[in-house]
Amino acid sequence: MSGSPAIQHRFGGMGGLFLYPERGELVVDVQRWKRTSKDRDTHLRAVLFAPDRSVLHDVLLPGPGDGKPGSQRVRLTTTVRHLGVYGLVITSPEDRYGEYTHWGFRTNCPKYIIETSRGHRDRRHEEPIVLANPDVAGDLCFLPRTKAFRIALHGLRAAEERITLADAKGRVLATLKPNAKGKAFHDVPASEARGDVPWTLHFPKFKTVAEIDGVTRWEDDDLYRNMALWTPNAESWFPLPENRWILQPYQQRVHAAPDEAGTVTFTVHNNETVEKVIDLALEFDDTPWSATVSESAVRVPPRQSVQVTLSYRMPMTGNSWACRLRATPRKSPEFTTYSSFNLAAKDVPADGTVKMPIALKPYVHENKQYGYIREYPVDQQMYFDSSHRPYVLGSRGIHAFRDGAWSITPFPEAEGQGEAEAVRPTISKIAFDRKDNLYTVVKVDKRLSLLRSKDQGTTSDLTPLPSGGSFDIEQFSGHNVPAGPPPLIRVVRTKKDPKLIWRSLNDLSLIIPAERADGSIDVGKPILISRKCIGLCSHSGIPSFVVSRDQKVHVAWGEATDPAAKAPGVPTYVATYDRETGVLGEPALIGYGPPANDCHNSPCITMDSKGYLHVLVGTHGRTFKYARSLKPNDAYGGWTETEDVGKKLSQTYVGLVCDKDDVLHLVFRLWRHDGKYQPHGGYATLAHMTKSPEQPWSQPRVLVAAAFANYSIFYHRLTIDHRGRPVLSYDYWSTYWFYRNDRRQRQRGLLLSDDGGVTWKLATNNDLR
Repeated sequence: MSGSPAIQHRFGGMGGLFLYPERGELVVDVQRWKRTSKDRDTHLRAVLFAPDRSVLHDVLLPGPGDGKPGSQRVRLTTTVRHLGVYGLVITSPEDRYGEYTHWGFRTNCPKYIIETSRGHRDRRHEEPIVLANPDVAGDLCFLPRTKAFRIALHGLRAAEERITLADAKGRVLATLKPNAKGKAFHDVPASEARGDVPWTLHFPKFKTVAEIDGVTRWEDDDLYRNMALWTPNAESWFPLPENRWILQPYQQRVHAAPDEAGTVTFTVHNNETVEKVIDLALEFDDTPWSATVSESAVRVPPRQSVQVTLSYRMPMTGNSWACRLRATPRKSPEFTTYSSFNLAAKDVPADGTVKMPIALKPYVHENKQYGYIREYPVDQQMYFDSSHRPYVLGSRGIHAFRDGAWSITPFPEAEGQGEAEAVRPTISKIAFDRKDNLYTVVKVDKRLSLLRSKDQGTTSDLTPLPSGGSFDIEQFSGHNVPAGPPPLIRVVRTKKDPKLIWRSLNDLSLIIPAERADGSIDVGKPILISRKCIGLCSHSGIPSFVVSRDQKVHVAWGEATDPAAKAPGVPTYVATYDRETGVLGEPALIGYGPPANDCHNSPCITMDSKGYLHVLVGTHGRTFKYARSLKPNDAYGGWTETEDVGKKLSQTYVGLVCDKDDVLHLVFRLWRHDGKYQPHGGYATLAHMTKSPEQPWSQPRVLVAAAFANYSIFYHRLTIDHRGRPVLSYDYWSTYWFYRNDRRQRQRGLLLSDDGGVTWKLATNNDLR
């Protein structure tokens, strides 16, 4: 870019910008530098988006540019016709922490805020701000919290350097002098009079690593937790933090037939600590068409949200119709932004099937690609009773599909000491017995209980469980429906390894509830199975650890081993408890899931229609291993030789069910490095495999591909209904905090297959009837 002004300020880490431009041309120049000449080569991805998250540019550096060797620069431009919050996402497919790359920007936009955010780490979230150009002076401007906080600066260049801290009025509050190790610290006392204007740290040399309480590291009561928001120019600050997530989703697309009417819901959020009135208005570029919003203004309590409805009717002519829903805080009308609504002629197959895989792209997910509208609760995965009624466990009650519509029945309030106590779920699973009684595990204050409903979740009762630990329950996985209350397992941690993050020792116990003559439940005493259980990993896959038939209850688990023993992996065992005799059998070793001492390697057990047991040995980034019992409903009659389910597959998070034809369905995260869906770096996919009786495992088939390279998970949960249809719930989660932070709402999708996994559809309520 010959003749363009130099970009002087450089930053480490990843993240991006939020911009509040005026109407007209918006210009953002982005530059990438290798941190040092010895650092490995990496790419930098820059995605510029509009207020409704329409992607305006998606570029990858290095590429064509005018930078010197090791430096590339690109100009991104767009015409701003409608006011709102624009943004820029900065990531690197090979460098999620920004350790090898520096980046910087220059813009004609007068208002902008940087959000420093890297890929996640398996520890407390912190986002140190890295300033990376000692040849220039510069400022770090941030919003101070009202509580006391500490400023810690590292990597300062000279002992004679002086850094000043000034408040919103420019008054110098402190001068920070580096010590002999190039570090400087300052403690700021608490004060309620901070205001909402940033303070400024001025650096004679713009190079340091800055850590600021409430800005780069947080406590639970911090006002803007997990948002490392700052700017090098105090005049560029605008009221983003208090208005973040003011209107979501950012865009909605609906496919409709001519004259078809419907509604969609938008959520209006107040991110402040005081009540706020937010004005709403629909905007049309051309002639207004039949779209209305339910409210022209909403009063939103502090830190809460309310929903509004947009009603539409598809015009008789035309293929595409659009409008914007604008949100403006009444007390600060200088801030305004919008979401978009697009109505399009139906162009999806009549049966709703979609071509696999769903290749996600930044801000282009299922709704944008397919007009997918979640007509059902997406709090957790979906379960079905034997009458094919669907249920979803919510944070405050049980969602059920009744009389053609979804409704939620709040959990009962438990009697406490003089007042009612809230009931909250502690697991995401729902279980059923042969009478379609519904069960889950909930917490009342600090006490755990088994919740049971005999009327499809309308009313329920609670039975206290043994104190301590966490619980799991037998879920339906294709051919297991207990006659009475389902078995549970309890895991109580007894030791955490300080040197190995994924290793712990846990007591694993089995609980066999039984219904008394008066209808109440006796949970009995816990039956100890192992003192070396590695723990349970069930946020993705929701593997089944228990499966039962008749009098036999089979439990699968993995164990921790002595690190010095160099075990080939986490040993997976199965043991059987006989209800009739009250005897727990000895553990049967199934196989080892590498690496050793890793709680990700949770196994999964299911059974087919004949009663044969099927076990998958879990792994973390390695290939799953599979074995089947030689006798039906018998863990002690021998097992097939443990085999890999494929060749050199990088698999994690087992999800396994068995359909009505005894076909096993396996869904898992699969790492790929082939450049097919992400051109650089490894990336995650959600993949599906099947195994028919007496046949080998199929090749993996990708169902969903991640929007970004590097680490991702899908929080997938595989269940099955009593028709034998696999039902896959998933919620894409990128390692990059900036991308995840940009939304508050869940985006869990629901796929199901009517033909044994050959084709898949994004489910509608009609598919769930």
